[in-house]
Amino acid sequence: MSTTPTAAAEKQTPSHPLHISLAKHISLSALYLLSFISSRLFGLSVPELANQEIILEEAESNKGVVLALYEALSSRDVDTVHRLVAHDLEWWFHGPPSLQFLMRLLTGASSDADSDDSFVFVPQSFAAFGSVVLAEGCDHRRSISWVHAWTVTDGIITQVREYLNTSVTVTRVGNSGQSSSSDIASSSSSLISSASSGHHCQSVWESSLSNLVGKSVPGLVLAL
Repeated sequence: MSTTPTAAAEKQTPSHPLHISLAKHISLSALYLLSFISSRLFGLSVPELANQEIILEEAESNKGVVLALYEALSSRDVDTVHRLVAHDLEWWFHGPPSLQFLMRLLTGASSDADSDDSFVFVPQSFAAFGSVVLAEGCDHRRSISWVHAWTVTDGIITQVREYLNTSVTVTRVGNSGQSSSSDIASSSSSLISSASSGHHCQSVWESSLSNLVGKSVPGLVLAL
């Protein structure tokens, strides 16, 4: 009896154990090669590279949450603001007390009718470092520059540090092992103290609009 093509396909000889072993060997060799290249170029192992990718994805997601908040604040979308911001939001402010526009917006104390209090935050740049998202903007007409450092936890904004007419430098402190951020006065003594304690401070971001307000402003360091 002649064998049909279908039957012939069904009776194909199983893969030889040597072929399977060779395929596994090639896959492992490719993995080792990738690990070697990444360790040489970036000083990272394959698991570390995968972890970096996860961190980047998290940062982009957190940035999207903050962007959605600014859009909601601009359109006075109270429901979206309440959905994105924790009810026990931790707020920290540095700047002239009369410029606490963000808190007035979040609490509903500011309205379009209040010409002195109404303020539209239009971010001109974003930067994300894990759970911390930085946004910066400037109102040239009022000579006001601002920086917001938002902390996003599981898609909810839990903390904001607001800087008005303040030059902000963000540093990452080595060997700190802390996820929370703290503010350090920008002075030579603090830098010397940090160096003497064995901690390495790497500057990762600096505000660029504070020099556009036409006057001298204080400077702070935000340590991550």
